[in-house]
Amino acid sequence: MTARVEVVADVKPVLGEGPLWDAESERLHWLDIAQGRIFSSTAAGAELRTWEVGEKVGSIALSADGSAFIASLKSGLYRIDRETGEKDLLVDPEPDSPGNRINDGKVDRQGRFVFGTMDDAEKEATGSLYSYDQHGRLQSLAEGLSTPNGPCFSPDGTTFYLSDSPTGEIWAYDYDTATGEVSSRRTLVSVDESLGGSPDGATVDAEGCIWKSIVFGGKVVRYTPEGELDRVVEMPVRKVTSLSFGGPNLDTLFVTSMGRPPQPDKPEDGQLRGSVFAVTGLGVTGIPEHRFGS
Repeated sequence: MTARVEVVADVKPVLGEGPLWDAESERLHWLDIAQGRIFSSTAAGAELRTWEVGEKVGSIALSADGSAFIASLKSGLYRIDRETGEKDLLVDPEPDSPGNRINDGKVDRQGRFVFGTMDDAEKEATGSLYSYDQHGRLQSLAEGLSTPNGPCFSPDGTTFYLSDSPTGEIWAYDYDTATGEVSSRRTLVSVDESLGGSPDGATVDAEGCIWKSIVFGGKVVRYTPEGELDRVVEMPVRKVTSLSFGGPNLDTLFVTSMGRPPQPDKPEDGQLRGSVFAVTGLGVTGIPEHRFGS
Protein backbone atom coordinates (compact mmCIF):
# COMPACT_ATOMS: atom_id res chain seq x y z
CA MET A 1 0.00 0.00 0.00
CA THR A 2 1.10 3.58 -0.65
CA ALA A 3 1.38 5.84 2.38
CA ARG A 4 -0.07 9.35 2.24
CA VAL A 5 1.42 12.15 4.37
CA GLU A 6 -0.55 15.29 5.25
CA VAL A 7 -0.05 18.16 7.70
CA VAL A 8 -2.47 18.05 10.64
CA ALA A 9 -1.18 20.96 12.72
CA ASP A 10 1.46 23.65 12.25
CA VAL A 11 2.07 25.42 15.55
CA LYS A 12 5.87 25.68 15.04
CA PRO A 13 7.07 24.06 18.25
CA VAL A 14 10.78 24.40 18.92
CA LEU A 15 10.91 20.70 19.79
CA GLY A 16 7.68 18.96 18.80
CA GLU A 17 7.45 15.59 20.53
CA GLY A 18 5.40 13.03 22.41
CA PRO A 19 2.25 12.52 20.30
CA LEU A 20 -0.43 10.70 22.29
CA TRP A 21 -3.80 9.65 20.92
CA ASP A 22 -6.44 9.15 23.61
CA ALA A 23 -8.96 6.68 22.23
CA GLU A 24 -11.60 7.48 24.86
CA SER A 25 -11.85 11.19 24.10
CA GLU A 26 -10.65 10.86 20.48
CA ARG A 27 -8.13 13.67 20.99
CA LEU A 28 -4.53 14.01 19.86
CA HIS A 29 -2.04 15.47 22.32
CA TRP A 30 1.55 16.50 21.66
CA LEU A 31 4.31 18.64 23.15
CA ASP A 32 6.81 21.39 22.66
CA ILE A 33 9.49 20.13 25.03
CA ALA A 34 11.67 23.23 24.84
CA GLN A 35 8.91 25.80 25.42
CA GLY A 36 6.96 23.79 27.96
CA ARG A 37 3.70 23.52 26.04
CA ILE A 38 1.09 20.77 25.72
CA PHE A 39 -1.22 20.84 22.70
CA SER A 40 -4.49 19.04 22.04
CA SER A 41 -6.70 18.79 18.96
CA THR A 42 -9.05 16.54 17.07
CA ALA A 43 -7.64 14.01 14.61
CA ALA A 44 -8.04 16.65 11.89
CA GLY A 45 -6.21 19.33 13.87
CA ALA A 46 -9.32 21.29 14.85
CA GLU A 47 -10.34 22.60 18.29
CA LEU A 48 -6.73 23.34 19.20
CA ARG A 49 -5.98 23.94 22.87
CA THR A 50 -2.66 24.77 24.54
CA TRP A 51 -1.39 24.46 28.12
CA GLU A 52 1.71 26.38 29.26
CA VAL A 53 3.45 24.36 31.98
CA GLY A 54 6.33 26.73 32.78
CA GLU A 55 9.26 24.36 32.22
CA LYS A 56 10.45 21.66 29.85
CA VAL A 57 7.97 18.80 29.40
CA GLY A 58 9.27 15.44 28.15
CA SER A 59 6.18 13.24 27.94
CA ILE A 60 2.57 12.93 29.08
CA ALA A 61 -0.16 10.44 29.88
CA LEU A 62 -3.84 10.91 30.70
CA SER A 63 -5.19 10.26 34.19
CA ALA A 64 -7.67 7.40 34.54
CA ASP A 65 -10.68 9.75 34.42
CA GLY A 66 -9.14 11.98 31.75
CA SER A 67 -9.31 15.11 33.88
CA ALA A 68 -5.55 15.59 34.15
CA PHE A 69 -2.24 15.05 32.44
CA ILE A 70 0.48 13.06 34.11
CA ALA A 71 3.41 15.11 32.84
CA SER A 72 7.15 14.63 33.09
CA LEU A 73 8.51 18.12 33.66
CA LYS A 74 12.09 19.28 34.29
CA SER A 75 11.52 19.35 38.05
CA GLY A 76 9.59 16.10 38.41
CA LEU A 77 6.48 14.14 37.57
CA TYR A 78 3.32 16.22 37.94
CA ARG A 79 -0.44 15.99 37.79
CA ILE A 80 -1.75 18.90 35.69
CA ASP A 81 -5.47 19.66 35.87
CA ARG A 82 -6.72 20.02 32.30
CA GLU A 83 -9.43 22.50 33.30
CA THR A 84 -7.46 24.86 35.54
CA GLY A 85 -3.87 24.12 34.56
CA GLU A 86 -2.97 23.69 38.24
CA LYS A 87 0.18 21.59 38.80
CA ASP A 88 0.69 19.15 41.68
CA LEU A 89 4.04 17.43 42.14
CA LEU A 90 3.72 13.65 42.32
CA VAL A 91 7.40 12.75 42.66
CA ASP A 92 10.86 14.10 41.93
CA PRO A 93 12.76 10.96 40.93
CA GLU A 94 16.21 12.56 41.11
CA PRO A 95 16.33 15.41 43.63
CA ASP A 96 20.13 15.16 43.77
CA SER A 97 20.59 15.45 39.98
CA PRO A 98 19.53 19.01 39.07
CA GLY A 99 21.21 18.71 35.66
CA ASN A 100 18.87 15.92 34.61
CA ARG A 101 15.34 16.10 33.29
CA ILE A 102 12.66 13.53 32.55
CA ASN A 103 12.39 12.64 28.87
CA ASP A 104 10.16 10.13 27.10
CA GLY A 105 7.56 8.01 28.91
CA LYS A 106 4.70 5.61 28.24
CA VAL A 107 2.00 3.88 30.31
CA ASP A 108 2.27 0.09 30.51
CA ARG A 109 -0.70 -2.29 30.18
CA GLN A 110 -1.14 -2.23 33.97
CA GLY A 111 -1.36 1.56 34.24
CA ARG A 112 2.18 2.37 35.42
CA PHE A 113 4.00 5.33 33.89
CA VAL A 114 7.43 4.18 32.68
CA PHE A 115 9.85 7.01 31.92
CA GLY A 116 13.51 7.83 31.46
CA THR A 117 15.68 10.69 32.66
CA MET A 118 18.61 12.29 30.84
CA ASP A 119 21.35 14.90 31.16
CA ASP A 120 19.62 18.09 29.98
CA ALA A 121 22.90 19.21 28.40
CA GLU A 122 23.10 15.91 26.48
CA LYS A 123 26.73 15.35 27.47
CA GLU A 124 26.83 12.68 30.18
CA ALA A 125 25.20 9.26 30.58
CA THR A 126 23.47 10.23 33.84
CA GLY A 127 20.00 9.03 32.88
CA SER A 128 17.93 6.27 34.41
CA LEU A 129 14.68 4.40 33.77
CA TYR A 130 11.84 4.44 36.30
CA SER A 131 8.23 3.49 36.75
CA TYR A 132 5.61 5.23 38.86
CA ASP A 133 2.20 3.79 39.75
CA GLN A 134 -1.14 5.13 40.96
CA HIS A 135 -0.25 4.21 44.56
CA GLY A 136 2.71 6.57 44.53
CA ARG A 137 5.40 3.90 44.21
CA LEU A 138 8.54 4.94 42.32
CA GLN A 139 10.70 2.08 41.07
CA SER A 140 14.20 2.33 39.58
CA LEU A 141 14.59 -0.01 36.60
CA ALA A 142 17.91 0.83 34.88
CA GLU A 143 20.82 3.29 35.10
CA GLY A 144 23.62 4.72 32.96
CA LEU A 145 21.50 5.99 30.05
CA SER A 146 22.27 8.96 27.79
CA THR A 147 19.02 9.86 25.99
CA PRO A 148 16.33 7.23 26.62
CA ASN A 149 13.69 7.46 23.90
CA GLY A 150 10.79 5.54 22.44
CA PRO A 151 9.58 3.43 25.35
CA CYS A 152 6.79 1.10 24.20
CA PHE A 153 5.39 -2.35 24.86
CA SER A 154 4.54 -5.44 22.85
CA PRO A 155 0.80 -6.11 22.46
CA ASP A 156 0.79 -8.59 25.36
CA GLY A 157 2.88 -6.22 27.50
CA THR A 158 5.65 -8.72 28.22
CA THR A 159 8.36 -7.10 26.09
CA PHE A 160 9.54 -3.55 26.65
CA TYR A 161 11.36 -1.60 23.93
CA LEU A 162 13.67 1.37 24.49
CA SER A 163 16.32 3.30 22.55
CA ASP A 164 19.29 5.18 23.92
CA SER A 165 19.49 7.50 20.93
CA PRO A 166 23.26 8.23 20.83
CA THR A 167 24.04 4.49 20.65
CA GLY A 168 21.81 3.97 17.62
CA GLU A 169 20.40 0.86 19.27
CA ILE A 170 16.86 -0.31 19.98
CA TRP A 171 16.78 -2.59 22.99
CA ALA A 172 14.26 -5.21 24.03
CA TYR A 173 13.74 -6.24 27.65
CA ASP A 174 11.64 -8.91 29.28
CA TYR A 175 8.93 -7.07 31.20
CA ASP A 176 7.35 -8.55 34.32
CA THR A 177 3.76 -7.35 34.17
CA ALA A 178 3.19 -8.19 37.85
CA THR A 179 6.13 -6.26 39.29
CA GLY A 180 6.99 -3.83 36.47
CA GLU A 181 10.64 -4.95 36.51
CA VAL A 182 12.78 -5.24 33.37
CA SER A 183 15.41 -7.89 32.67
CA SER A 184 17.43 -9.63 29.95
CA ARG A 185 18.24 -6.54 27.90
CA ARG A 186 19.32 -7.35 24.36
CA THR A 187 19.93 -5.34 21.21
CA LEU A 188 16.99 -5.82 18.87
CA VAL A 189 18.24 -3.40 16.19
CA SER A 190 21.39 -1.42 15.51
CA VAL A 191 19.94 1.31 13.33
CA ASP A 192 21.64 1.25 9.94
CA GLU A 193 23.66 4.36 9.11
CA SER A 194 22.03 4.41 5.69
CA LEU A 195 18.83 5.66 7.37
CA GLY A 196 20.69 8.90 7.99
CA GLY A 197 19.76 9.56 11.62
CA SER A 198 19.19 8.25 15.14
CA PRO A 199 16.29 6.30 16.66
CA ASP A 200 13.87 8.56 18.53
CA GLY A 201 10.20 8.06 19.48
CA ALA A 202 8.43 4.75 18.93
CA THR A 203 5.15 2.88 19.05
CA VAL A 204 3.95 -0.68 18.45
CA ASP A 205 1.21 -1.75 16.05
CA ALA A 206 -1.42 -4.44 16.53
CA GLU A 207 0.78 -6.95 14.72
CA GLY A 208 3.55 -6.45 17.26
CA CYS A 209 5.86 -4.53 14.94
CA ILE A 210 7.83 -1.52 16.17
CA TRP A 211 7.49 1.84 14.38
CA LYS A 212 10.40 4.21 14.92
CA SER A 213 11.08 7.82 13.98
CA ILE A 214 14.58 8.41 12.59
CA VAL A 215 15.45 11.93 13.71
CA PHE A 216 17.58 13.89 11.19
CA GLY A 217 16.99 11.06 8.72
CA GLY A 218 13.50 12.14 7.67
CA LYS A 219 11.97 8.67 7.94
CA VAL A 220 9.66 6.52 9.97
CA VAL A 221 10.47 2.83 9.83
CA ARG A 222 8.88 -0.43 10.86
CA TYR A 223 10.75 -3.35 12.42
CA THR A 224 9.39 -6.82 13.02
CA PRO A 225 9.56 -8.28 16.56
CA GLU A 226 12.67 -10.12 15.32
CA GLY A 227 14.35 -6.81 14.45
CA GLU A 228 14.04 -6.98 10.67
CA LEU A 229 13.44 -3.70 8.80
CA ASP A 230 10.33 -4.26 6.71
CA ARG A 231 9.08 -0.77 5.83
CA VAL A 232 10.43 2.75 5.33
CA VAL A 233 8.21 5.82 4.93
CA GLU A 234 9.92 8.98 3.70
CA MET A 235 8.71 12.12 5.46
CA PRO A 236 8.68 15.69 4.06
CA VAL A 237 10.97 16.92 6.88
CA ARG A 238 14.23 15.50 8.21
CA LYS A 239 13.82 16.21 11.92
CA VAL A 240 10.99 13.79 12.77
CA THR A 241 10.86 13.05 16.48
CA SER A 242 8.07 10.71 17.57
CA LEU A 243 4.89 8.96 16.48
CA SER A 244 1.63 7.46 17.69
CA PHE A 245 -1.22 5.58 16.05
CA GLY A 246 -4.60 7.25 16.37
CA GLY A 247 -7.76 8.36 14.67
CA PRO A 248 -11.17 6.70 15.13
CA ASN A 249 -9.90 3.44 13.64
CA LEU A 250 -6.34 3.68 15.00
CA ASP A 251 -5.05 3.49 11.44
CA THR A 252 -3.44 6.95 11.23
CA LEU A 253 0.17 7.40 12.29
CA PHE A 254 0.68 10.86 13.79
CA VAL A 255 4.28 12.08 13.51
CA THR A 256 5.83 15.09 15.26
CA SER A 257 8.88 17.10 14.21
CA MET A 258 11.28 19.79 15.37
CA GLY A 259 10.58 23.42 14.55
CA ARG A 260 13.94 24.85 15.57
CA PRO A 261 15.30 27.62 13.31
CA PRO A 262 18.20 26.66 11.03
CA GLN A 263 21.31 25.29 12.78
CA PRO A 264 24.71 25.08 11.07
CA ASP A 265 25.21 21.38 11.82
CA LYS A 266 21.61 20.17 11.33
CA PRO A 267 19.38 19.65 8.26
CA GLU A 268 16.99 22.45 7.39
CA ASP A 269 13.28 21.64 7.02
CA GLY A 270 11.85 24.85 5.61
CA GLN A 271 8.25 25.91 6.14
CA LEU A 272 7.02 22.50 7.27
CA ARG A 273 9.41 22.33 10.22
CA GLY A 274 7.64 21.55 13.49
CA SER A 275 4.49 20.26 11.82
CA VAL A 276 2.44 17.33 13.05
CA PHE A 277 1.83 14.94 10.17
CA ALA A 278 -0.83 12.27 9.60
CA VAL A 279 0.37 9.21 7.71
CA THR A 280 -2.46 7.10 6.28
CA GLY A 281 -2.74 4.16 3.92
CA LEU A 282 -0.32 2.02 5.91
CA GLY A 283 -2.64 -0.99 6.09
CA VAL A 284 -2.03 -1.53 9.82
CA THR A 285 -3.60 -0.31 13.05
CA GLY A 286 -2.21 0.62 16.41
CA ILE A 287 -3.08 -0.34 19.96
CA PRO A 288 -4.99 2.05 22.26
CA GLU A 289 -2.67 3.68 24.78
CA HIS A 290 -3.59 3.08 28.40
CA ARG A 291 -4.37 5.87 30.80
CA PHE A 292 -2.34 6.18 33.99
CA GLY A 293 -3.76 4.00 36.76
CA SER A 294 -6.26 2.20 34.53
